[in-house]
Amino acid sequence: MSTGAGDLRLPSIDALRAFEAAARLGSFERAADELAVTASAVSKRIAALEDLLGSPLFVRGAGAAKALALTAAGREYLQSAGQALALLAAMPQHRRAQQRLRRLRIVAPPTFAREVLVPRLAGFTAAHPDIELELVLSIPFLQAAPADADVEVRHGETSGERVLLHDQVLPMAAPALLARLPPLRAPADLRHAPLLRTPLEPWTPWFRAAGLDWPEPADGPKLVDLGLTLEAAVAGQGVALGRPTLAHRWLAAGSLQPLFGVQAAPARRYHLAPQAAGGDAALFADWLAAACADLERAARALLAPPSGGT
Repeated sequence: MSTGAGDLRLPSIDALRAFEAAARLGSFERAADELAVTASAVSKRIAALEDLLGSPLFVRGAGAAKALALTAAGREYLQSAGQALALLAAMPQHRRAQQRLRRLRIVAPPTFAREVLVPRLAGFTAAHPDIELELVLSIPFLQAAPADADVEVRHGETSGERVLLHDQVLPMAAPALLARLPPLRAPADLRHAPLLRTPLEPWTPWFRAAGLDWPEPADGPKLVDLGLTLEAAVAGQGVALGRPTLAHRWLAAGSLQPLFGVQAAPARRYHLAPQAAGGDAALFADWLAAACADLERAARALLAPPSGGT
């Protein structure tokens, strides 16, 4: 015959803690000191537990010392109570450090996340160890962004939003590709080169800045990701129109070389979606803006002087 829920009587956590501490320390007074309560409170909690169980748990000693000894029922119950308290203590939600932890959900486009954000996150974490970051990728060309973002980085046209990267775009190519092509000494020499295409970074603004009236390239695969376009350029598949900030690690390693001295403003910029004026989101936004400014300075240094071609 099963026992109904109405027959089940559970002790309080405070009573179990008082019992375990008194059994381990040997007195109500020491247990009270550990639990930061009075000895009277410990005695009442244990009395309530004994009443619930219908059996004494301790034999109270005589005299001033009033030493405690467990009864046979107390020794048996201590093992089960200790296991229950250990299971509860092991749950991370019950730890104060976890309760103090604040969380921020950061949403960013893939290339920005890989090339700008992730390499620098350790700096923020070291400065703010009590803030846990969750990084989620968006897909800007498909207008797909996860909901509930505390801070969201967007890639697109801006109208008063906080711009994170102000850099320019310029052609860049792998040394292996440049070795196979006729010398690229002037922008018009790109007619001899395969140009990598992405709808996220159209060539037309740069063509106009270079004095070329060419239309958008129509040949070759279309890569709907700025990072994939740069990786295709590193692989020698064509010339990419890239941003020095996103291509920083390849430019620094010599895997990509900037071409010519002509730069142009990109059609879209990385910027922050409007966020709350204060709190951890604003703290992270300020840190990210400063990190982006440092990256811009480092990227500009890689372009001086411009290569001018091969």
